[in-house]
Amino acid sequence: MKKVLSINRYTGIDQRSSIGTPDHPLVNQPNAPTIAEIHDAFMSDGVPLAVSAARKALEEAHVDPAQVTHMVSTTCTDSANPGYDHFVAKHLSLGPNTEKVLLHGVGCSGGLAALRTAANLCLGHTARRKPARILVVALEVSTTFVRSELDSIHASQETRIGATLFSDCAGALVLSNSLPFPASAPQHPPPPPPIYTLLGWQHHTLPSTESDLGFDVDPQGWKVILSPRVPSLTQSVLQPTFASLLASLPEGSLLRSGASSPPDFDWAMHPGGATILSGAEQALRITPEHMRASYDTYINHGNSSSATVLSVLDRLRRKDMDALAPGGRVREHVVGCAFGPGITVEMCVLRRNMAGGSGGGGGDGLRSGVETPPDTDESEGGGASDVGDEESEVSGEGQESRIDGDAVDVTKGLEGCRREEEAFISEALEDVELD
Repeated sequence: MKKVLSINRYTGIDQRSSIGTPDHPLVNQPNAPTIAEIHDAFMSDGVPLAVSAARKALEEAHVDPAQVTHMVSTTCTDSANPGYDHFVAKHLSLGPNTEKVLLHGVGCSGGLAALRTAANLCLGHTARRKPARILVVALEVSTTFVRSELDSIHASQETRIGATLFSDCAGALVLSNSLPFPASAPQHPPPPPPIYTLLGWQHHTLPSTESDLGFDVDPQGWKVILSPRVPSLTQSVLQPTFASLLASLPEGSLLRSGASSPPDFDWAMHPGGATILSGAEQALRITPEHMRASYDTYINHGNSSSATVLSVLDRLRRKDMDALAPGGRVREHVVGCAFGPGITVEMCVLRRNMAGGSGGGGGDGLRSGVETPPDTDESEGGGASDVGDEESEVSGEGQESRIDGDAVDVTKGLEGCRREEEAFISEALEDVELD
């Protein structure tokens, strides 16, 4: 226990966002809370965070709840049927035909896994010449596990560091193609300029690493599995995954900026821990300034599992982050990266909306060309506490992803389908954007 407490002082985290204060009854009762009690807290305190983040995302993207065609959600800190996404959709008054997908078992990579899933759904709707407005939501309530983790440390005399890293957060974004709704549908204000354009993504699983990173089911919730091999494993896969990702992009998508090597990009790296970030610097030969939003999120919020990378992407678009860019130059392209159990790596390339350049926009703290969100912190993690004084509502808010471009003619059958599929994806991805 003394070793874990010592590690807690040197994680590099100043504060962690939580749904409650350190004297919350759930973590101060004689016994660790049961999985049923943890679920109740997730629903009563977590779901409202997700609803708030989703509303902000929809508002900034100028998307009415009635226009949402799909909802892709993720969590690794609750498991119930129906899933929490059902209740978020109900609170938002989404339509009864909104198609919902809930990802589970993907851990810290869930935010980008949900984005990848939504992007593929968006491509499908584009192929069918149908509008897509996809709400992506990540919700994690991890701090309710701290008592169970401390009991395990005491009983096993093992160094379990999960209790020193994790925090609570909800994040939301809107992914969209630009295909209009029929003229007969209710009309809404046009969308603002996109925040990011999604150019492509890559998923990779490291073989024989299931026991290195995970979340095991326990009567007292979930137990963090985190082996000492994780930093070296994640470090080893970064460069080859990045190379594969760039090779898969539509031809010419990076020509405008000339980006071709890791330092040519800003990096929205999931801050799983300080060693994950420092290992990425070594593997990719980048500086802390390339991952400035990752460090900022880690220091001020901790690791909120799947929702963290949405916080990082949202933080990266703030003007105070521009001042910390390497060499004072904000990169046009951003690589998002997160690791999950498996071990899996999710990676994507985004192009910023650089309209008007950075630093403009009337002092609202956002990049010019992006509509100003409500004047609150974007990462919603719950009530103020000395574990995390800021509300942590990652809305990554309103990151809307438009997929323009003509779809492949689906009436042609399957002959030559590989060539047509590649042509369609390249063409459709030319304008995939995130508001």
